[in-house]
Amino acid sequence: MHNATPSPPVLYSFPDPDSLIKDLAAFILKAQFEAIDKRGRFTLALSGGSLPKMLKGLIGNEQVEHIFFADERVVRLDHPDSNYKLCQDELFSKIPQLPKKNIHAINVKHIINKGLYEKKTETAADGTPKSPKHGKATPEEIDAFLENLSEDLLEEVSENYEEQLIQEFAMKDSARFPVFDLIMLGMGPDGHTASLFPGHPLLSEEERWVAWIADSPKPPPKRITLTYPVINHAAKVAFVATGAGKQDMLQAILDRPEEGLPSSRVRPKSPGAVYWFVDDAAAGKTQYGRAQFKL
Repeated sequence: MHNATPSPPVLYSFPDPDSLIKDLAAFILKAQFEAIDKRGRFTLALSGGSLPKMLKGLIGNEQVEHIFFADERVVRLDHPDSNYKLCQDELFSKIPQLPKKNIHAINVKHIINKGLYEKKTETAADGTPKSPKHGKATPEEIDAFLENLSEDLLEEVSENYEEQLIQEFAMKDSARFPVFDLIMLGMGPDGHTASLFPGHPLLSEEERWVAWIADSPKPPPKRITLTYPVINHAAKVAFVATGAGKQDMLQAILDRPEEGLPSSRVRPKSPGAVYWFVDDAAAGKTQYGRAQFKL
């Protein structure tokens, strides 16, 4: 049962990214073992950015069970901006035993079909029907359509992804919100995480599991994201941040949480916990206490 008091973050700092990658993989595999031993399944949510490259320690290890996305850009799944594509290229394609059905990507196909293939036949200026277009839309046509997606259709994408979560969690968990075994996140230069940005109204969302955003300050602007109620109901949340470029923001998040930056608002309620896996370069300025990593 979740208690009202969040546990303080646990900070693990490693000499270099390679040692971080090794121990991060061990942490994930332990979380998987414990979840399967306790409930017979393991649910993981991933973000994009530099995170997938830091998960290469999982390659060659046993597969994870069900993978969702903490946030996603509303683009083609094979688009360079897609978090799915990033994870596919860096991780999924290198774990051939991972069943595709266990990877829960957003569904933009039904929106594309609705917007591009179900339109009535166009007519010329004199009212004569134009010849219907044959074949599939080009990637450029799909990109243009998704870039100009209406808020109603964005809501459909969001609701469809929430439905995927409901199918996995609602019949198995009695909680008001899904309880992921592990959510993996990154930290942006402005302190954002997933697609939860400073000063955005979504920071106050308390009801929805998945929400859409049409005005992301970081392109592409149209995205969907897990909300804080979902993130903060996870059994474990792990951030990964490396490099001296993260120093100032990591210091702000861990040393001055009262500033309310999005990453510092990730505080799972006990017995949930949030962990920070960083290298010494990223941790160079924070005064927050380090913990010794151990399984």
